[in-house]
Order: sequence, then structure tokens, then C-alpha cells
Amino acid sequence: MAQTREKCGDLMQWLGVDMFIQVLMHLDDPSDLVRLCAVSSSWRRFVIEHGICKQLCLRKFPGMCSNVDLIEVDNLIEPVGRTSDCRRSWEWLKRNHRVYAFLARGLSPVVTKDCISEAICASSTDNYPEETIQNTLEAGDRVEDRASYWSSKGQANPDVPERLVYKLASKLCLVTEIHVQPFQAYFQYGFPIYSSKSVRFRLGHSKFPMELEDDIAIVTYGHRPRDDHFVWSYTSPEFPMAQESQLQKFKLPEPVLCIGGILQVELLGRAQRQEIDGLHYICLSHVQAAGQQLMKPFDVELTDSTGECSLEYTPETESSESASASLRGRRIAASLLRSFVVRLLGRESRDQGDASHQASS
Repeated sequence: MAQTREKCGDLMQWLGVDMFIQVLMHLDDPSDLVRLCAVSSSWRRFVIEHGICKQLCLRKFPGMCSNVDLIEVDNLIEPVGRTSDCRRSWEWLKRNHRVYAFLARGLSPVVTKDCISEAICASSTDNYPEETIQNTLEAGDRVEDRASYWSSKGQANPDVPERLVYKLASKLCLVTEIHVQPFQAYFQYGFPIYSSKSVRFRLGHSKFPMELEDDIAIVTYGHRPRDDHFVWSYTSPEFPMAQESQLQKFKLPEPVLCIGGILQVELLGRAQRQEIDGLHYICLSHVQAAGQQLMKPFDVELTDSTGECSLEYTPETESSESASASLRGRRIAASLLRSFVVRLLGRESRDQGDASHQASS
């Protein structure tokens, strides 16, 4: 074994920088880099200096590059404006590595359409509770034998906007699309569709502790949400909405990382006037948000109203068997990587393949 180590030396030096990076980029999961960094201090430094974790994370979650520009300091993620100018410093590289490692392990690899968990408030509601915003959480426009939809109050001016605010299922979510379905009043003459003319979306966080959001909803329900209740870190372009009673999908220009878990749907312009009173209304039957949620046991806790947040990891207590298996996995990480290199280089030369096989053994 000693003779084998002497022949192959350190795998990173043996392969060279470019080839070693290519090998690492073939890892399926960025979280494998955490175990890889435990192999040796030189491997850990190599991974951090070359931003391998970031590259794998961006490959796993395309479009995140322009959204994640955050630095972890003392277990905190800070807004972009607070980051240091020393972006190439070793401390900055280490913090950047930790942020992307956290995102890679915490975000679900599957895009789901159920990223909305609760409805917080609406800028207006015509008939409460029959036409509550809560109805927009139900798929479709009917529940049992009754119509299910939210309706704004009527306005003589068709340009008056409406806003709906929702709580996402996770405080940290990578949002890719938002789906909105206008409501068709099948119980009115002509079956009118009360859509807006266009729609715009905002993502951000509440200025208040998350446990107070229910109180905010009670206070502002049926009224215009106060702007000082929320901080919006992202505003989408304005999307035209068709006057059709179907789930219309609005894909954001690029995935948006929402820290704080609050979504606002801003409905602009009123396309339909009600014949009974001559007023313009907007009615929606369903709202969805599609994206990748932060999975348990990861969580984010907002520490103040500026958007600064704390990363939390609270796994369940591992059994001795699983802990031992995890330890064995870390110990053989280098062997697994060597085996992979053997298969990769074996295509180039039979002689190199034989030598690599001896090294992996």
C-alpha cells in the first residue's frame, strides 16, 4: 500500500489543476464536496479557491448566478450592499463556499407548483367571507356546489390596481413561475371573465416577525396592504394577462431567490365591467407559485427588518448506525473519487488505466 501511495502521490497533483476541476464537475450533488473537503486540507483549499461548490450549485439550479450574491458572516446571510469589497480574499471565498453549500443541500432538486402555503391579505374584498382571498388557494373555480374565487371591490375607474399577498411554503425559495387563473362568472349573463389587463409580481419579506403575520392579515384584510408591512427585494416585469378562464403561466425572466417567503401579485387594469352596477371588478379563482423550496432540516430565520437572516440546520438525532455509515462514507471519499478517475482516464490509455487501477486499490 505504501508503495502504491508513493507511485501515485496526491491525486490532485497527479491529474493537474484542469483535469481535477473536470473530475469534480462530474459530481452529481454539490453536497458531495462537503465530504470531499474532509479528505485533506489541500483538497478543501482547492475546492474553495476555484469556487467548485458555486459552479456545481449553479449547474444544479440554473439562473441562480445573478440572484445569489450573498455572504455568510457568523452564520448570517447579509444583503449584497453589506458585502466586503475584498471579493477575492480567502475569507470571502470561504464564506461564499459555505453559502452555496447550504443552498445546494437545502433547496429541493424538484420544481413544485405548491410553493404558496397561506394567503395573507388582499387590497380589497367585495363580499367577505364568500369571496375571500383564501379561495384562490383551491385549484379550480368550484368547491363542491359553490363557486370558489376572490373578488375585488367594484371601481368606476378601470385603472385602479389590486394586490394580493401570499406566504410561501419556505422562507427561502427559488421561484421560477407564477400561475394565475381569472374567474369566469358562470352564474351571470354572458359568462363574463373578470381578469386584469396585466400582472406584476414582487418577492420579499415581512418587516414583522413571522409569528405576527396572522395578526397583520386580520388587521389589513379587506383593506389596502400597507407598504410599510413588507420589503420587496424583487419586482418582475409587467406581463399581459389574457381574458381567459384558464391557469395562465408567467415565467420570470430568471429564477429568483426569495429570502423571507412573501409573494405579492399586483393586478393592473380591469378588463371586465359588471352589468348589474356598471363597476369594474377583478376576480381570481386560483394562484400558484412554482419553484424549489428549502427542505427540512434546513431553515432561515429573519433577524431584522433589513432582510438579514440566519441559516439554521436542525437535523434529527442520528442513530449510531447511520452515524457510523456517515463516518465510513467520509473515510472512503478519496477512494471513490480515485475509482471515478480510473474510469475517466481508462479511455485514453490502457497503460494509464492499469496504473490508475493500482492507485485506487
